[in-house]
Amino acid sequence: MKNKIKFALVGCGRIANRHAEHIFEQGELVAVCDVIKEKADEFGKKYNANIFYSIEDMLANTKADVVTICSPNGLHAIHSIKSLEAGFNVLCEKPLAIDVQDCGEMIKAAEKSNKRLYAIKQNRFNPPVAAVKEAIENGKLGKIYSVQLSCFWNRNEAYYQNSWKGTKALDGGTLYTQFSHFVDLLYWLIGDIKEAKSYFGNYAHQDIIEFEDTGVVIIKFYNGAIGTINYTVNSFEKNMEGSLTIFGENGTVKIGGQYLNELEYQNIKDYKIENLPEGNKPNNYGTYFGSMSNHDKIYKNLIEVLTTGASIATSGFEGLKTVEIIDKIYNANG
Repeated sequence: MKNKIKFALVGCGRIANRHAEHIFEQGELVAVCDVIKEKADEFGKKYNANIFYSIEDMLANTKADVVTICSPNGLHAIHSIKSLEAGFNVLCEKPLAIDVQDCGEMIKAAEKSNKRLYAIKQNRFNPPVAAVKEAIENGKLGKIYSVQLSCFWNRNEAYYQNSWKGTKALDGGTLYTQFSHFVDLLYWLIGDIKEAKSYFGNYAHQDIIEFEDTGVVIIKFYNGAIGTINYTVNSFEKNMEGSLTIFGENGTVKIGGQYLNELEYQNIKDYKIENLPEGNKPNNYGTYFGSMSNHDKIYKNLIEVLTTGASIATSGFEGLKTVEIIDKIYNANG
């Protein structure tokens, strides 16, 4: 490729470093923006990019192909829409937004400006997840009966201290910030969710966060399958598990590990998943770990879409579906 795809980045927090690393490897980072001057200055100098302190200023004075949105969850919509209306393609971190209507406005802005809106769905690229997806699509498990999703992580007081995380307005809830990737896999592997019944509690984070730290959810899919979601950020001292178990007519599989990175169990009629490649390491934020780091694959797809006309791997529509499901779960409380 003669000319590298040029990126501008909004939000210079922890996850932005992961994006910048892959932009540096596969494209060119030309501008960064953060309302906190020290963060923007440090980030811009580190990556030799132009520095801005407002998104309006950056959009008006930057020539780039894509704006990567790494700002707090509650700002994803406004930052994405402004970037799309200014004529940029957008890659938005998860969740796409924390409001269903906002997601719709983002998609409409992309269509109106004839630009691409990419959503981050990195766990789809985990080797065991991709292998199970292929098995389901090829009918190896037959009719899917039920699923169990378990998300048992640790997020202590220090994680939320002096941060937008934990606030209803900018974070949105535990399912949005910690486990939206896991909810996405329910949609991607099994299908859309028709009904939900849920119970929530805040047991260890009173006066620290404005929403639940634990949830139990019963779900029914449009295709008739049923399932449960059990999640918490109260796993003692460290992350314990992120797992998905699927019971089908012709087989049972469990994807486990801390981040859906291991094929822990399989028993499928006349079929075996073998020779899985090693996955990427989880996102390391110093004092805690996040989901698997597959941002390299996301950027590879984005660049292929813009340069060769390849199919988009994770569209704004799929980002919307995750938010719709989480919204349905939160509105089905006991």
